[in-house]
Amino acid sequence: MDLRHLRYFVAVAEELNFTRAAERLHIAQPPLSRQIQQLEEGLGVQLFERNARPLKLTEAGRFFYAHAQQLLAQAAELESMTRRVGQIERKMSLGFVGSTLYGMLPKIIRRFRAEHPQIELSLVEMTTMDQIAALKQGTIDVGFGRIRHEDPNVRRVVLREERMIVALPVGHPLSLAKPVLALHDLLGETLIIFPKAPRPSYADQVLAAFHDRALQPGRIHEARELQIALGLVAAGEGISIVPSSVHGLKRDDISYRELDDPNLVSPIIMSMRRLDETEEISALLDMIYRLYEEEKLVFLPPSQD
Repeated sequence: MDLRHLRYFVAVAEELNFTRAAERLHIAQPPLSRQIQQLEEGLGVQLFERNARPLKLTEAGRFFYAHAQQLLAQAAELESMTRRVGQIERKMSLGFVGSTLYGMLPKIIRRFRAEHPQIELSLVEMTTMDQIAALKQGTIDVGFGRIRHEDPNVRRVVLREERMIVALPVGHPLSLAKPVLALHDLLGETLIIFPKAPRPSYADQVLAAFHDRALQPGRIHEARELQIALGLVAAGEGISIVPSSVHGLKRDDISYRELDDPNLVSPIIMSMRRLDETEEISALLDMIYRLYEEEKLVFLPPSQD
């Protein structure tokens, strides 16, 4: 059994169709069928119920599929890390979700570049879920996101739990009523959530905050991204729940109010490949912890998933 067998098997297991799997792998179907048969013979078990329509995995096949995925991801990670170790020019690629730019991320990037000018940094905006895939594919080295997602090949460090606040149009009755609001106060308003897609995203964290408290927003409007959501708030189309760092984005047409529940938070999570212990990663983590301490910010070092 080799990695080729694993790749072929995973393709068939995901497509549940030999023809589609062969097209995905860019090979003919008969050789693919022979490879799967050789794999089954080598293992001494049947992996597929071939008489089923559509094709189904056997119990052994389901077990093998779960572990084959992990082995392929680890092989890709090993390949990517080996390339990095062998590079003469040191590079790091960082993925980030847009809302992290209103917090500490710009300062983190500036500080790291100042302390490590020999390392070339590149930045790519992408969703948290895209970051997980990119880490495993080796196209980025670190991700900064907000979604809690378990993956055996990804190590995560929760840097901090950022409080959520309410963004309201200037002069809105709620902004004049009291300095601190509760989610219950917002039920009569149009709730503007973001991003609209892809999901899961920060929008789902906001909706979960209501649902976990047995509350249902009266009306929901989905915006493509944070800046559009704030523009709609300024126009009086509704209110939005945003990370507290957005308060630093000064606008004279929006007012912000705190929420009364300290558990209403959105995490900022740094993600890395599980086996990546290169000097660059260690240096970045060390610098982040020092910077948070200097800024007297609450963070959660160094517990890691």
